[in-house]
Amino acid sequence: MSNEIERNLGEQPIAEIMRERELKAHNLVSASTEQITHKMVARACKGRRLTPNTKSKVRNALSAATGEAYAMTDLFNY
Repeated sequence: MSNEIERNLGEQPIAEIMRERELKAHNLVSASTEQITHKMVARACKGRRLTPNTKSKVRNALSAATGEAYAMTDLFNY
């Protein structure tokens, strides 16, 4: 058994929120005031472990795109 950190954590709640609101990665990238890439959004949805800074950027972009405020626990289960 290894002590490596699990990096792939399965689909995250942010993916469901984006589906419900019919948002694509491009919508978040365009709405963001910070530097964010389509790849960051895709990794967030797939459950690839992100840095706290990247998680914050993705959350801010989703909030800008939807006009709603989200907590990290609403978007990520890790």
